[in-house]
Amino acid sequence: MYDVCPSIDRFSKTRKEKYLQTTTSSMFLPANSNMASSLEHFVNSVRNLSGEGSWRELYEFLGKSPDVLMRNSEHLDTVLDTLDPQQHSLGVLAIYMVKFMILNQSAVQNQGILVPEPEILINQVSQFITVCNGEQIRCAPDSFAELCNQFTQCLVEQEMPARGIVPLSKAIRKARMNETQLTSIHTNLLQLCLMAQNLKPALEFLNVDISEINSENGYFDAKHFLLYYYYGGVINMACKNFERALYSFEVALTTPSSAVSHIMLESYKKYILVSLILHGKVAPLPKYTSQVVNRLLKPMSAIYHEITTVFATNKPTSLELVLQKHRDVLQRENNWGLAKQVQQSLYKKIIQRLTQTFLTLSLSDMALRVQLPNVVEAEKLVLTMIEDGDIYASISQKDGMVLFHDNPDKYDSTSTVERVQKEVNICIELDMQVQKMEEAICTNPVFVKKASGAIDEDDGGRSSATSALQGAATKVPSFSM
Repeated sequence: MYDVCPSIDRFSKTRKEKYLQTTTSSMFLPANSNMASSLEHFVNSVRNLSGEGSWRELYEFLGKSPDVLMRNSEHLDTVLDTLDPQQHSLGVLAIYMVKFMILNQSAVQNQGILVPEPEILINQVSQFITVCNGEQIRCAPDSFAELCNQFTQCLVEQEMPARGIVPLSKAIRKARMNETQLTSIHTNLLQLCLMAQNLKPALEFLNVDISEINSENGYFDAKHFLLYYYYGGVINMACKNFERALYSFEVALTTPSSAVSHIMLESYKKYILVSLILHGKVAPLPKYTSQVVNRLLKPMSAIYHEITTVFATNKPTSLELVLQKHRDVLQRENNWGLAKQVQQSLYKKIIQRLTQTFLTLSLSDMALRVQLPNVVEAEKLVLTMIEDGDIYASISQKDGMVLFHDNPDKYDSTSTVERVQKEVNICIELDMQVQKMEEAICTNPVFVKKASGAIDEDDGGRSSATSALQGAATKVPSFSM
């Protein structure tokens, strides 16, 4: 629960008394007196506590209400009609949570409990996410995150992922405290974007540097973190943002871990292929990568290391043979398309090396040296590289010669200055973030306690080593990353 949850009296005494008088009318309640009493108590409590702005107390009350709502499942829509989704967001949230609980429990059909229609529930929750009060739902981050997760799984099961993209985008904006904060809802959105093959809405939430995590009262876990960066890598990869994709996979791989998860393994396979496309080689993982990850990933991805080895020989025909040999595995792991891009990147790598040796080269000779099937393919590839800025060249249509040029950019234009200034600003912002994080860590009670304990242990053992240190120069410990 956030400490920033307000407790604001929104109404004057007169207005509050008038508000409390407009409780649930008996015409909305079931005939059974016990049911009527329990539902009336629920509705009145939601209205009263919401009117007082007592979000923390309301959150605790709602945590004890699922059983009551479950027993009155046939009247939940009636109760929803008596509540305003904007003014009573927490109460409405609790009702939809119970609806998903009923939907997911197949056994309830034999207990006389009314099971909601999935499509109707999807429409209701979509509307609720759109109009709910962000201030209120941030006081129940775990419940709201679970609602979004259940909403996502329902859309997946109903094969309607596209319908959740807009609502979940709004949910993220309401749940997070700032643009650089990560929530579990990010993962839900990226999953739906991938399934719907609609990647553009996800880029808004990927093209930011995450600096903090919303713990969602303990709901957020390592799986959400890993999936955010894995899905993010896949989406950026599909959008040809290979640098950002490589960064995402690297973050997933360097997450502190005592075991290798399936998400990490899949990230590593794509990390290898994207590295070959972007840099023509696979750089070793950073030194701060967990030892267990470094030790186990390589033997678990032997095929991809074989591709790396053959790629380094600069022989496209050999690479083609290896790819065809492992085609079934690559297709099964959804990496065949990426592997074919690796093959194209090898062609480009060889052409880039030719620019360092020749000033002019015929297309026929280039096709032969690069091991392309014909002159047409050679011309097509050269034109693509010119358009992408991979090489600076021109093709003479008269004699089929390729003329290689130097980089025309002298880096003295206004755009260059603007680009440099932008990078400087990014560095300044990063430095400020690091300083804030350092201050937060240094004032964290847990860190201070551990640091004090370490100092005490050092003091305890220092006296026994005093004689050995006398006359010797003091060494400052160094830490490598």
